[in-house]
Amino acid sequence: MRSKESSGPAELSGFPYKLIATDLDGTLLRSDHSVSRRTREALAAATAAGAAHIVVTGRAVPWTRHVLDDLGYRGLAVCGQGAQVYDAGEHRLLTAVTLDRQLAAVALAKIEAEVGALYLAASRAGLDGEVLVGPGYALNGPLPTTPFTDVSDLWAAPLNKLYVQHPTLTSDELAEASRQAAGGFVTVAMAGEGIVELLPLGLTKATGLSLAARRLGAKRTDTIAFGDMPNDIPMFTWSTHGVAMANAHADLKAIADEVTSSNDDDGIARVLERLLSRPANQ
Repeated sequence: MRSKESSGPAELSGFPYKLIATDLDGTLLRSDHSVSRRTREALAAATAAGAAHIVVTGRAVPWTRHVLDDLGYRGLAVCGQGAQVYDAGEHRLLTAVTLDRQLAAVALAKIEAEVGALYLAASRAGLDGEVLVGPGYALNGPLPTTPFTDVSDLWAAPLNKLYVQHPTLTSDELAEASRQAAGGFVTVAMAGEGIVELLPLGLTKATGLSLAARRLGAKRTDTIAFGDMPNDIPMFTWSTHGVAMANAHADLKAIADEVTSSNDDDGIARVLERLLSRPANQ
């Protein structure tokens, strides 16, 4: 468990946090990519009590927008692993960070020099940025992509990130090897099995969350965060209370303040319901 420098979150009537930050995959979304009725109702009750709900996801906006629209979500969302702050109500980007393509190419070459050829994909910048997927890259989930065969296509337009996979290394092994080889050029994030990302140096979910929180008038001491993967560690470190799902990666559980039930067992709802039933002065 983490120790906290702050004395605790701000008090609201019926709910002790001003901001609820939730990851999407493996956290808010169930295995069938839906959000349960119980979780929707718990979030609605928390927001009615004065909290704001903010989605913080590794997905870029084009892979996030349909989920937000289905939820009737009109607030801010942090997308692209912190690269984008998106206003879902107005369907516009408020902030955006792109990957330096020259540095990314150097980083990729350094990683491949250590581990051999990689399978590649890339997320292009912008509200409608395509996700390019190269030969051999295995996509997780039914999401729209554009195939490519010529690696030079990766560098033809601004990018949010690169995705890398290896034919034999696990994602944890590939992430560690990538950090060792190229950690001075890019941030390496492990967002799930088969999802290792190369990002602008220094960028994390905490980067985008802090920007969005400032716009909402909330502080880190006002924030509870839910997640399931190592890329959520910076978000937990930034927030005052981090809740890992039962299905979470061991590295995230190790630094979480508590562990709830899984994403398929209404883990977010269980925590919110407990907090909503707590007297406001506790």
